[in-house]
Amino acid sequence: MDCEEFRRFGHTLIDWIADYRRDCAQGVFPVMSRATPGAVRSQLPSGPPLEREPMDEILADLARVILPACTHWQDPRFFAYFPANSALAAVLGDLASTGLAQLGLNWQASPALTELEEGVTDWLRQMMGLSPGWSGVIQDTASTATLVALLCARERATDYGAAHGGLQASPVPLTVYLSSQSHSSVEKAALLAGFGRDNLRVIPVDEQYRMRPDALQAAIAADVRRGARPCALVGTVGSTATTAIDPLADLAALAESHGLWLHVDAAMGGSAMILPECRALWQGVESADSLVVNPHKWLGAAFDCSVYYVRDPQHLIRVMSSSPSYLRTAADEAVTNLRDWGIPLGRRMRALKLWFLIREQGVAGLAARLRRDLEHARWLADRIDATEHWRRLAPVPLQTVCVRHEPPGVAGDALDRHTLAWARRVNESGRAYLTSALLDGQWMVRISFGVEGTERHHVEALWALLQEVVRAA
Repeated sequence: MDCEEFRRFGHTLIDWIADYRRDCAQGVFPVMSRATPGAVRSQLPSGPPLEREPMDEILADLARVILPACTHWQDPRFFAYFPANSALAAVLGDLASTGLAQLGLNWQASPALTELEEGVTDWLRQMMGLSPGWSGVIQDTASTATLVALLCARERATDYGAAHGGLQASPVPLTVYLSSQSHSSVEKAALLAGFGRDNLRVIPVDEQYRMRPDALQAAIAADVRRGARPCALVGTVGSTATTAIDPLADLAALAESHGLWLHVDAAMGGSAMILPECRALWQGVESADSLVVNPHKWLGAAFDCSVYYVRDPQHLIRVMSSSPSYLRTAADEAVTNLRDWGIPLGRRMRALKLWFLIREQGVAGLAARLRRDLEHARWLADRIDATEHWRRLAPVPLQTVCVRHEPPGVAGDALDRHTLAWARRVNESGRAYLTSALLDGQWMVRISFGVEGTERHHVEALWALLQEVVRAA
């Protein structure tokens, strides 16, 4: 493909994407894909083409084969998982990043990549009201950021043991503490970092699903008595099931008194901190060692764009640094080499999509959308609280409402079957998409707001649909 072909088909593809987003906004598609397992694979040739194929045919197959098997995350009736917004300004930023094809092996390989990332992560720091003591870098996901945090915690606790005998040479086991509501990636990261499942401590939560400081204190004391070394603590701002927010100030005090690395998983809830009225929710965050926020969730940046902040970048660099001779340059002493701030050697120009997004919408525009979503959640929570046989199961600190319909005389396994059945009917209707989760050992439904196009009439229609499907049961 030459540049003129790229221009022509690029215009065609942009038009196609614009039409797709318009159709999503108008509810043209069933929100959840109706594809059956193997539907896409069965339409693909068993082997690759030997000769080039016309771009017209490729684009036609995009519409014929791929689109029908897509679940429409940008549909305003999408209330599942968490929002994964991809604002159109961010889409253009991602396109520019791919088109420029920068590869950030070091500063010299692309000064623009490095310095834009430094600048934009500092913009986000300011937007969230964080102090200048934080330094940011863009990772792909919060899962990677949490792994990096636990590797840093491990190395601090072992005096950089990886350069010697690793964890096998540690004289005592190192323990990691997390909430029963922590994201599954925290446990995965701890295992990948070599701590071992036997050294993970899952701390119970209170009635608001927040980690209990008294239980944490007891677990730490028990480990100290048996000769283990408390190493790392992960607090959550916006848990997966309920968007619960751990009491960070209390956790930070315990972390400081016992020498633990405190990592804050604010992948979801961090975006809310661009609203000054929400910042009290994460009081104590300034005492953490590391923090992750995902602008590719609620804020609107195209996936993948997860910002990892650290208090001590020199410690991060010492843990992550790689400096082969072929990457050394005369500028190294005066610049940042982001290859030393994470696991991959190379990096894409991810900052462009965040830069485009913040400039095109402005902090005020982003804040207005988040306040709208918070109001959507409060509106629905109020309706649930006021309606017989519907029950809200958790506080609503952010934009997710946890709900169950509880008909008289239905309990236990029968209630679980009822919950999963009406949620399935909602999804199969094509008029909305919800996801279920276990809470206190029983199924409930999460309703998560945050799609860019979701307005009040979509929320009202959802509430009407929920009542419709349970009446039809």
